[in-house]
Amino acid sequence: MPNSLTYIAGAALNQTPFDWTGNFNNIAEAIEQARREKIAVLCLPELCISGYGCEDTFLSEWLPAKALEQLADIVPLCQGITVSVGLPIRLEGLTYNCAALIHNGQLLGISAKQFLANEGVHYEPRWFTAWPTHKRIEWEWQGQKYPFGDVVYDVNGLKISFEICEDAWRGNLRPGLEHCEKHGVKLVLNPSASHCAFGKTKIREKIVVGGSQQMNCTYLYVNLLGNEAGRMIYDGEIMIAQNGHLVQRNNRFSYKNVNLVSAPVHLTDASLTPVLPLNDDDQDKFTEFAEAVPLALFDYMRKSHSKGFVLSLSGGADSSACAVLVAEMVHRALAEIELEGFLQKITWLNTEPLAGLHGEILEKAIVKQLLTCAYQGTRNSSEDTFASAKSLADSVGALFYEWKIDEEVISYTQKIENAIGRALTWEHDDIALQNIQARSRSPIIWLLTNVRNALLITTSNRSEGDVGYATMDGDTSGSIAPIAGVDKDFIRHWLVWAEQYLGYYGLNYVNNLAPSAELRPLERVQTDEKDLMPYHILREIEVVAIRDRRSPVEVYTALRTQNLEDDVLLKAHIIKFFRLWTRNQWKRERIAPSFHLDDFNVDSRSWCRFPILSGGFEQELKALERM
Repeated sequence: MPNSLTYIAGAALNQTPFDWTGNFNNIAEAIEQARREKIAVLCLPELCISGYGCEDTFLSEWLPAKALEQLADIVPLCQGITVSVGLPIRLEGLTYNCAALIHNGQLLGISAKQFLANEGVHYEPRWFTAWPTHKRIEWEWQGQKYPFGDVVYDVNGLKISFEICEDAWRGNLRPGLEHCEKHGVKLVLNPSASHCAFGKTKIREKIVVGGSQQMNCTYLYVNLLGNEAGRMIYDGEIMIAQNGHLVQRNNRFSYKNVNLVSAPVHLTDASLTPVLPLNDDDQDKFTEFAEAVPLALFDYMRKSHSKGFVLSLSGGADSSACAVLVAEMVHRALAEIELEGFLQKITWLNTEPLAGLHGEILEKAIVKQLLTCAYQGTRNSSEDTFASAKSLADSVGALFYEWKIDEEVISYTQKIENAIGRALTWEHDDIALQNIQARSRSPIIWLLTNVRNALLITTSNRSEGDVGYATMDGDTSGSIAPIAGVDKDFIRHWLVWAEQYLGYYGLNYVNNLAPSAELRPLERVQTDEKDLMPYHILREIEVVAIRDRRSPVEVYTALRTQNLEDDVLLKAHIIKFFRLWTRNQWKRERIAPSFHLDDFNVDSRSWCRFPILSGGFEQELKALERM
């Protein structure tokens, strides 16, 4: 094998935490496909037996034990092929993140992860123990002893070792450097569970391709695929690199359970490795958003056993983006797995209305079953937003309803007026009168959602999460918040792009409207940016304040050089941002499950933890005011 042209492959798998049957079937399918294609070495993703997102269940005794039972069933499937498969293993009360190497139906050993991800969305040290570098023990399993830990394998003269995800991100400490230099390793396998973030694949490419050059080896990187456990999206990326050159990569964000990509490589003489045309991989930020969120919604829907989505479609930017993302989910899934594959995954669809349909007509017929929209107007709603909502729903094929909620709002308002003995007015009760409208919509749309056994989409974006510009138990109500990981400025620009490049002509209305909650009387001319600040300014502040964790004075110092706006106004906007941020952590604690998409988010259960009660940056803001 080392001195001849060898086919190696990675298979991205769409797994689910402790879905033993589904996970095993995907692993078995990948192995069988690789065997049919005469693959010599197959790498599968990190923790693919158990799933990566098992969280505190990793601390149990039973889950690692069950994973080993699954391993025992996988080993015999690997006749005539070398396969790596990931699982948790528990030793002496500690759990290790491991990769098993199997060759020709025999387990060769277990490699354990040496560096644990403990930043951003990752909390691996809570569940796993890092394996010490250079340490290797004998591990007994099923009456036999195997090498365990920091292991180098010899497979028919080919030296193989592992870097498990985070291991490769540690610069000169990465294990593969020593494996290749001191032990003659020629093939490094990297099974990963690396969450999706805009532009991240460029960083991975440097690690994989640069690592292959630095180590003078062939490097095979394989990631998980899809929305595995709820919040993280995995792009299913596979890269094969050799001596500083990218040999092959796959198309990310697949709707298949198994996405396998292979390439022939000469493992001892890179000059004999064929030069292949590379698969396309559009890494534009707008494209990644249009690929990642639809796939995540597809998996979230089917794995939660829900029958589609319900959306309170206001005609504004946020709800319109959510509607387009569901439509794009249908479009992209059909384009890749066709109707037969779609129906295998979404088994409850009524197929009668789909008979004989093709192309856009078929897509709209499926969207009609999967997406129900309702425009819930009040006397403060405009004809423009109704036209925007109706046009968009029609253009994507969604089922559309429209009703007024003035009766409910009046009923609630009158009860409080009778109780307190005075009328509520916009001059004295502005926030209360705005909020009751948003909250009055919630019970009705939830009722429709329950009737349809569907998921209620929450339309809040990250900018609203920053400053609490949302009504709790109103527009924040829902089962899933697909755009809570991106800012409003991004959403507005993405919608323009989606109209032009994805062909969603129904977005023309919303792309010509100024964002507005439409909760005040129309004559008061309410706009979001007048209530808050310009959205592009808000985004620049949040990047430095939240992502970079800088103080108010540091934010001002960093941003004033960019000439975004007048210094006095910039200072006022920074002060407003920090005051609203600290007062509204309780709202961020209650954001519906959201997807991590950017290099940061404000979901307190994943990336950004902040105290509900705090000093509110009072001294820091006073220092800024004095500048």
